[in-house]
This record gives sequence, C-alpha cells and structure tokens, in this order.
Amino acid sequence: MDAIYTAAATANGREGRAVSSDGQLDLALAMPPALGGSGQGTNPEQLFAAGYAACFASALGLVGRQAGVDTGEASVTAEVSIGKDDAGFGLSVVLRVELPESLAGESGELLVKQAHEVCPYSRATRGNVPVELVVE
Repeated sequence: MDAIYTAAATANGREGRAVSSDGQLDLALAMPPALGGSGQGTNPEQLFAAGYAACFASALGLVGRQAGVDTGEASVTAEVSIGKDDAGFGLSVVLRVELPESLAGESGELLVKQAHEVCPYSRATRGNVPVELVVE
C-alpha cells in the first residue's frame, strides 16, 4: 500500500491521556464503569466506535455517489462491545445505519452492503471482529 496519510497518537493505557502527534486530539482516558472504572474520560471502545462510524459514513457516501444516489442525510452509529472470549478479550461491532426515506428498502440495504465492502475499517476487521449491519 502507498500511504496517502498517516495518523499517529500516543496513549499510556486505559487511565491517562491519548494525544495525536498534531495535537488535534488530546483526551483524558478512563475505564468505563462497566469495567470497574470511573468513566471520567473516554475509552478505546468509544474512540474505535467514533472512527468506524465516520469511516463507514464516508464509504456510504462514496458508493452512493458512484450509484448517483444522495446519501447526505444518512447517519451511522457504531456500537463497539468488549467482552471475554476464548483468547481473553475481544470486540464485536453493530453498525446502525439510518437512511433517508428515499433509500428505504433493498436499494438502501445494497448500498450499506457495498459500503461494508469498501470501508477500510470493515476491511480491517473482516474475519477478526464480528460486525452486524442494521439498516434503520
């Protein structure tokens, strides 16, 4: 792959800070209450959810433009769960895609499936993280 852009961020664990190399991201990190923490900061699952939702929405826009369809009113919510699995801890994702009424039905579902094929996050997680697509 020929890199077009590289993001870099540094963190020192689930309790502390996450800071991007350009300073645009500078966040307090804390364990969520469900994992025994204070919840007084963001956590890796929230950061992954935000990144995946943004990337998937962008991929949906791309496939929509290629099909001559306006997806501008669509929104994506990524629900990232962490839990115990055979290897220790694992992740699962539910992508909830809210489409405008003009894309209801099979045509919208097809666009969502196409976005899942081209989205870099979807491609990176394929075979590693279960991802459920829910079209709303």
